[in-house]
Amino acid sequence: MTAALGIWLVRAEGEALAKALQKSLGGEIYQPWLRPDVSQKAQFAAAYRRHPQWIMVAASGIAVRFLDGLPTDKHTDPAVVVLDEAARFAVALLAGHEGGANALAYRAARAVGAVPVVTTATEALKPLTVGIGCRKGVAADRIEAAVAQALKAAGDYGIADVREMATVDLKAEEPGLLEFCARYDLPLRVFARADLAARPWVGKPSDWVRQNVGLDGVCEPCALVASARGALLVPKTSLDGVAVAVVLDKWMEI
Repeated sequence: MTAALGIWLVRAEGEALAKALQKSLGGEIYQPWLRPDVSQKAQFAAAYRRHPQWIMVAASGIAVRFLDGLPTDKHTDPAVVVLDEAARFAVALLAGHEGGANALAYRAARAVGAVPVVTTATEALKPLTVGIGCRKGVAADRIEAAVAQALKAAGDYGIADVREMATVDLKAEEPGLLEFCARYDLPLRVFARADLAARPWVGKPSDWVRQNVGLDGVCEPCALVASARGALLVPKTSLDGVAVAVVLDKWMEI
């Protein structure tokens, strides 16, 4: 059975990164240099329709050249995400909505600590990032109630204005949080505790969070790190074991 995901490398130097992706996401790894008699571009063209989703570990220029002449329709083209060899950026390049490249970019980013890059207008024009922290086992409905409370405090904004949710790695697989994100088709951005500790942007440190997570806070630094040019619109608000902060992208206010 063919894997849903293909992981295309252009150099042997990307093998360790590909294996990390495969461990987290599954998929089939391609090593085209093992067939030196056939160009990599030709090999990719032959494999292009073999998988509904691709992660190309390569420079964006290489990816564009390899894709030249292959895409035909956004409803049937495979999703393509480009990830640089340093695992800095996971770029949704092709079939963002219909093929699921936007969601794949977030999954790849979570797997290796990259920054997801999504450029489709529907997502790019949403002005809010919501940082969230919660106690273990919190239900999706409780998370929804806490987010609704924070958005109400934000003013004339609703769930449709949220670009992404952001949390700490300890909560990356929290069932209630994942269910809430799936309910509203919201991508989840995850940050390592070490990265958040280096950016302790917390209005009121929490003793409970410090003792249980090792940080002064979660929701505020997560939201601020996720929206680099944003400003805190709603500081930490808490409801029934869920802490929420809302950041507004300042570019939207220009």
